[in-house]
Order: sequence, then structure tokens, then C-alpha cells
Amino acid sequence: MLTFKNIEKRYGDLVVFSDFSLSVGENETLAVLGDSGAGKTTLLNIAAGLTEYKGEIENLPDKVGYVFQNDRLVMHLSVLENLKLVASESAARAALERAGLKDFMNEYPARLSAGMSRRVAILRAFLYDAPLLLMDEPFRNLDLTLKYKLMDFYAGMQAERPKTALFVTHEIDEAVYLSSRAVIIEGGLVALDIPVKDKDEARRALTAYFLDKKA
Repeated sequence: MLTFKNIEKRYGDLVVFSDFSLSVGENETLAVLGDSGAGKTTLLNIAAGLTEYKGEIENLPDKVGYVFQNDRLVMHLSVLENLKLVASESAARAALERAGLKDFMNEYPARLSAGMSRRVAILRAFLYDAPLLLMDEPFRNLDLTLKYKLMDFYAGMQAERPKTALFVTHEIDEAVYLSSRAVIIEGGLVALDIPVKDKDEARRALTAYFLDKKA
């Protein structure tokens, strides 16, 4: 179990986390929600070793996959070459075929649609031999049809090769659709932590929390 214990993080006078603790079960997809500035991306960056912090993280693996908000594909490499950065050629080719991108493996990122580029970014992070996957709003700015296709694509990969995943999103429907548990971060702490067993019940609880804040 991945465990954040008494995490503190400041940017000058701005306190993001003061005494933050959170546990994530093995192979669990945990959705992390909260208002802008709540510290969601900071939490991922702490887990990825990209941000300094005070506190302790137990069972943090040496290798971490990361799907950033921007795809961050290497523009001078083909789709296949981007995946070969983290996997063997045979594994990369098999993944592209499964993702419906076999005919585009020799294309460069600039020639891909937004949905294709996002699929390659998710594939690259998932193919990386790491037990922990971080995803920062991986489905943002996509139309609904493409969004759900990509979420199903992720769910299929997770079913075949389970990883522990921290999934940041602003969308309640995304959280309920993909996660087994959802938390809301507010004021540098976990304000709500609920299992997503009954999707309708979880959707109501998450919606009620944000509506009560506005009341």
C-alpha cells in the first residue's frame, strides 16, 4: 500500500499541504478531485519525485509512469519510437495494434489527432515497467465520445496489467467511471474519501459535497 504521511509542501507563503496523509491500495485506481489550486497536481509531482516536500511516503516504487496534462511526446520521434523509449519494439507494436494505431506507428506526433496523441501518451506511460501510474487530467479537452473511448481503453489495460494509479480529474463522471475510490482534497487535507462500489451513490455524494460548498 502506497502511503503519504504528514506531507508538508509550501511555495513561499502559500501552504499547499500542512499535514496531509493518504493511503492508496495496491492496484487501486484512486480518483483525486478538488478545486483548482487544491494541490492535486502537486500531489502527483511529489509522488513522481518532481517536487520537494517534507514528510514521508511509504512503499513508493523506484519507477513511476506519468500521464501529464500535455502529452509530452517527443516530436522528432515517430509514434513507434516514442513507445520504444519505455518498451521493446514487439511490445510497442502489439500495444499500438490493440489501440487501433497500427497504421500510424511511423507517423510523427504533429500529424496525429488529439485523441491519437492522447492514446500514445497513455500507452507510453502504461508500457513503462512501473507499478505506479500517475495521470493528471488525462481526458481533458476531449469530446464526450472520444473521452469515453479513451477511458474504456485505459480500463481495459488496467484489467490486463493492473497498476496502482492516482488519477487527477475535475470531472465527477470521470472519477466514478474509472476509479474504485475517490477523494476530494481541500485546505491541504482529504475532505472526503469514499469507495466507488455503487456508482450512483458515489456520484451523488461527490456532487453533494461540491453543491454544499456553493450553498
